[in-house]
Amino acid sequence: MDKNDRNHVKYRAQGARNGIEILIVGAIGLVLIMGFNLLRPDKISIVEVFLVSACIGAIFIGFLKTQEPFYSLILSESKLIYQHKYGAWHLFQSNFSYSGIPKVEDGVEYIELNTVGIKVNDIDEFLASLSPRIAGKLLIEQRHLFMQAVQKHCKNGHCPSEWLIEDTQYTSQRGISYNGLIAMFANRTRHLRLLTGYDLLLPASVLDRDIWAFSANLNKWKQNPSQFIATQSK
Repeated sequence: MDKNDRNHVKYRAQGARNGIEILIVGAIGLVLIMGFNLLRPDKISIVEVFLVSACIGAIFIGFLKTQEPFYSLILSESKLIYQHKYGAWHLFQSNFSYSGIPKVEDGVEYIELNTVGIKVNDIDEFLASLSPRIAGKLLIEQRHLFMQAVQKHCKNGHCPSEWLIEDTQYTSQRGISYNGLIAMFANRTRHLRLLTGYDLLLPASVLDRDIWAFSANLNKWKQNPSQFIATQSK
């Protein structure tokens, strides 16, 4: 964090909470069940097999939760930081245009995607700081959201091939060329902009509140970062 960004607001994803507690409960339950079976000669019952499976599942889920960053999002006076277990990306406040909830047309209605969309002013500035590792992970993790938008525009079964195949070459409107995972991510942002009006997505799973409330917070932060952070810190 920059020296000028000592004041900030941190958000912890709902899905990353209680990881240690779940892991400990699962481990204790497993030890108790195994110890109980060692002390009695009877065969293991179906109920005990189910309880052992549940404990192992709890240990696995708890372990996965502990691998997630403690804070998924940080808002400082100058930028928004998204932290992922495979890296992070940041978006400067000056490069943030607005946020909202992406919608896709479904006949006469519009269906909301369970994510917060972000419109970027200069995609080249954002891509310059994006690492291939996190770009690749986000391409995979967010593909289901992208495909939801694509499917609503391809009801007749005919979709542009570039929507379905991630191209490894990309040239921005400013003439900057990209290749590999960064190019694939850039092409995804271009398609998202066409389909939804937004460049980046923050899925509900990385937020600590509903998508509408968080989107409203981002827009308030855009208008006056220092004031927003001061009110959130009280």
